[in-house]
Amino acid sequence: MTPLPGIGVQYDLTTREHRHLSVIAHRDGTRSVNVYRGDDPDDCAHSLHLTGQETASLIDALMPSHHSPSVLHTTDLGLVAERIALSAQSVWNGRVLGDMRMRTETGASVVAVLRRADAIPSPAPDFRLAGGDTLIVIGTREGVDAAAAIIGQE
Repeated sequence: MTPLPGIGVQYDLTTREHRHLSVIAHRDGTRSVNVYRGDDPDDCAHSLHLTGQETASLIDALMPSHHSPSVLHTTDLGLVAERIALSAQSVWNGRVLGDMRMRTETGASVVAVLRRADAIPSPAPDFRLAGGDTLIVIGTREGVDAAAAIIGQE
């Protein structure tokens, strides 16, 4: 890792085939992927400048276990934590969290709710949901997928 003042950070990689690659993480959130010539590892042969969305798509292609940008973390224990948005059209808009019976139905738990600039950790069953909330759900992949289906009901 090499700091690039005013630009961002450069990460360098030499492949098993002795090819030099670098990724520059720009301060504005974009990325540049640079591939250097095999006969001169200091001479850049090709450079791609990627937007944040293009970078996320590349990550999805390189890491198939990365299911979506909403996945927060995956562990060796088989648990995932994921952000799931609650739409204004959701049947749960205005209802209390306990009405979902999330843990009973899916085995997954809502561990926090993000509302505008606030985070509400460990919401109680009587916590009233609102369209635009983002629920942080943890459980098995199957449980979180089932929770997303429940949360997405309109």
